[in-house]
Amino acid sequence: MDFSITSDQRLMQESLTRTLAEASSLDRVRRFAGDLGDKGADVWRALADFGLAGIVVPEAFGGLGLGLLDAALASEALGRAVAPVPFMGVVLAPLALTRGGSEAQQQEWLAKLASGKVIAAAAISEPIAGARDGAGVTASGGKLTGKALFVPGGMAAGLLVVADRSGGLHLVRGDAAGLTRALMPGIDETRRLAELTFDGVAAEPLSGGPELLAALRDAGWVLVAADTLGAAEAMLDKAVAYAQERRQFGRVIGSFQAVKHLCAEMAAELEPCRSLVWYAAYAFDAVPGETSLMAAHAKALTSEVGRFVARTSTEVHGGMGITDLLGLHFWFKRIGANRQLLGGPERVREFAARLQGLAA
Repeated sequence: MDFSITSDQRLMQESLTRTLAEASSLDRVRRFAGDLGDKGADVWRALADFGLAGIVVPEAFGGLGLGLLDAALASEALGRAVAPVPFMGVVLAPLALTRGGSEAQQQEWLAKLASGKVIAAAAISEPIAGARDGAGVTASGGKLTGKALFVPGGMAAGLLVVADRSGGLHLVRGDAAGLTRALMPGIDETRRLAELTFDGVAAEPLSGGPELLAALRDAGWVLVAADTLGAAEAMLDKAVAYAQERRQFGRVIGSFQAVKHLCAEMAAELEPCRSLVWYAAYAFDAVPGETSLMAAHAKALTSEVGRFVARTSTEVHGGMGITDLLGLHFWFKRIGANRQLLGGPERVREFAARLQGLAA
């Protein structure tokens, strides 16, 4: 029995990696990071042409109709390239619409999302990761009031999926009256996080309630874990390549036992993450009863291992590791931001313990 991904999935990921090498090179990422006005439109268009915008949109609406495992493989490639695109909303919004949207809502939005003409973002952090600074959204009479923080892609989104304090989900148009956006400062320069303020903003409810939010949470955890996996893989590869070319005392540093051990330990820690992330993504569509626990474990484990790999890879590079020339800090900071996005490993593990009846 083959427990690996299919040949089609492998080809898709490899093709996406080649597309990203052209559309989102390190120089392009560096330009994006240095200009807050840069929305990365050219990178997004290249990926939309690839079909990424409709990866989980049903074929009836012009999408690819693929599952979360395929989306996770794409997220892994995006993390490896530290691509400046808001991928989480690309996946979560269609999932919310297909599982909780009315026929009219699906007809209005899914084709637009599949084509890439409309970018979506999911503002679901507060009921999942906890609220801070008075954040949280209240729904009453078809209108939303409050604010949502740490919304990936929220600055450019034409459609927002917003969670309220009770776990309900709502659709909000990007040009809705009473909606204001502000760019949030953060360590990850490859993505824009938004603070969204709602002042009596008109919203359309989605059906499904807390159960639908739980599905989006699980999918979000898997996507973040896959992104971290890809970023950590890139940092490991860069450390190994550097160890094979950097010379000291007349030898490449990769010949020194201490450096060998550092690289081997990174590889050994990272390898289990791949199977865990892939299985969590597979379970989302095929074994729904296991999804929440597997997604939590994937998010928590990759958060910890990713941080270890980021630090160790930088150490292998020595003083060069902290320079802008190599750009390692883009991966380092992306991994750090992913650690806290939708909840840090401590909070996610607490959720997993409660799920298994093990919480104190």
